[in-house]
Amino acid sequence: MKALYLDCFSGISGDMTIGALLDLGGDLDLLKEELKKLNIDEEYDIESNKVVKTGVSATKFDVLLHHEHVHGHDHHHTHDHEHSHSHDGHTHDHSHSHEGHTHEHDHSHDHHHHGHDHSHDHHHRHYSDIVELISQAGFNEHVEKMALKIFEKIGRAEAKIHNMPFEKVHFHEVGAVDSIIDIVGTCILMDQLQISKVYASNIPVGNGKIRIAHGLYPVPAPATLEIMKGIPIQRTNIRGELTTPTGAAIAAAFVEEFGPIPTMRVDAVGYGAGTKDFADHPNVLRAMMGTIE
Repeated sequence: MKALYLDCFSGISGDMTIGALLDLGGDLDLLKEELKKLNIDEEYDIESNKVVKTGVSATKFDVLLHHEHVHGHDHHHTHDHEHSHSHDGHTHDHSHSHEGHTHEHDHSHDHHHHGHDHSHDHHHRHYSDIVELISQAGFNEHVEKMALKIFEKIGRAEAKIHNMPFEKVHFHEVGAVDSIIDIVGTCILMDQLQISKVYASNIPVGNGKIRIAHGLYPVPAPATLEIMKGIPIQRTNIRGELTTPTGAAIAAAFVEEFGPIPTMRVDAVGYGAGTKDFADHPNVLRAMMGTIE
């Protein structure tokens, strides 16, 4: 049985996950072709480059948004969250940044992408819009099922936090193109690599505060914490947002067991880079792919 172990010692975000899967041997050309099925390819470009994070070579995946968008990633958060969220990458600094958004700073993470900046104002899609986008794309059953599962986890978390009906959740960040690409792209690569079971380490979420729509909140952001219920969180002294809502939802949807590395024959190792740099460790997601008898 082909298995994947995600060593989340620096957290997890959508862009870090895709970077790690590409580093393991995921097919970038296939990813680009499959993503065209969403019919939003006029809104973005994709870049994948090798970078070195504190001495470790890793693959950095970025979604480059056309127009102002520029957003950031992973965000998801629904609004309310202003985004801070870190994008995926964690951290960000600034105001956000992406996926993970950023939150406010500190954050750590990197997240790349996207520009953050986000102007967020665009492309704020509702949950029903995203379901329609994915359902009409013509992906195989496994990719469609897992992508919808991830978005449902984010949507239900946002609905609970904002006390609104699930169907009316307005995905500010997650509706952002880069978040859609991170989530659907992860599902495409998991399917392409034919991974049957996913394991992961306990997940550090970071420390400090991030700015969301209603002010400063402690890390993890409300949506991230809600999504991670039932997932073992690991203590860390790193300041910043290490795990974004997108990363948390990917882990919640795919990972069947959390804990130490299982007994397995490791056939490939990949590293997905976050955006930020830390002085004492590489800001990467380490992935091991192999066989479990």
